Amino acid sequence: MSSKSKAKSKAKTPAKGPKPRLSLRTLWLEILFFVALAVFGFSVVARLIGGESTTVFHFSPLSQAEDPDVPTSRLYEAASRRVLPEPSLSPIFMPSVRHWKDHILKWASDYAIDPNLVATIMQIESCGDPQAGSRVGAIGLFQVMPFHFDKDEDPFDPDTNTRRGLDYLSTGLELSGGHAGLALAGYNGGHGIISRSYEDWPRETQSYYRWGSGIYREASAGWDSSPTLAAWLAAGGQSLCDAAEDTLDLASSGPGN
Repeated sequence: MSSKSKAKSKAKTPAKGPKPRLSLRTLWLEILFFVALAVFGFSVVARLIGGESTTVFHFSPLSQAEDPDVPTSRLYEAASRRVLPEPSLSPIFMPSVRHWKDHILKWASDYAIDPNLVATIMQIESCGDPQAGSRVGAIGLFQVMPFHFDKDEDPFDPDTNTRRGLDYLSTGLELSGGHAGLALAGYNGGHGIISRSYEDWPRETQSYYRWGSGIYREASAGWDSSPTLAAWLAAGGQSLCDAAEDTLDLASSGPGN
């Protein structure tokens, strides 16, 4: 073959270069588009099926009740959006607290508070003893300080004592944005506690928060028994409940019996 023929032959051979990447890039863009579309569609369908959600009572995560050194900014969960079931009282509470079941359900309904939160405070404060008193002067079922009562009120009357106690709890729930953990802390240490860091709370309030949050969480979760309540009883709460059972003339028994 002549040199001219070789030159023509080489001229007809197309030059090789890098393969275009446009098709692969386009494929990825299409995949991302369809994934985003699927997520959006799923959220729309779920919203149509589920309807409007309802805010319910809030409580703290288990990790904080076990670890008091967790920073305050991580103490509390975001607001729950599940539908609130029919109000009921958990069976985990001591018999002297469950003695007041019908009253607790009515009081809780009057104040639009979860009855298990009302029972949690009664459990820790008096274990259901309407005649309970503390070394600092707190009185009755909800251990309300005397200055909260009017002069003509009987602070040991269950309805009166409860009204004053739940007035204070309701204010704590408002100040805390509905967080039961903070409201519990405020009930023990005063409403000023709510805006302060956990690390700045008195030891008593930290303990109250941990006991109360644990008992309330287990009651709200539908448990048949409460490890936190059992630990509270072992730590000294049993004597309070023994006194309550004597006052109410109840046979001694454990939680849930």
